Amino acid sequence: MSKYDALWEHVRQRGEQSLKLTFEEIQDILGIPIDHSFLKYKKELTDYGYQVGKISMREQTVIFSQID
Repeated sequence: MSKYDALWEHVRQRGEQSLKLTFEEIQDILGIPIDHSFLKYKKELTDYGYQVGKISMREQTVIFSQID
């Protein structure tokens, strides 16, 4: 079990083609702040039918995209 499972499940349950979440929203979902380990764990999301798209440090957002 990954510390990001709750986030991956949230993205899957939303069922949207593309979903943009702020770092703050992600922290609310996880109960912990997003950190550099996110880059390591993001590949897990493909098991849920999604992938991590653009990560904007300036806007502090992450875009999640459904895999075709």
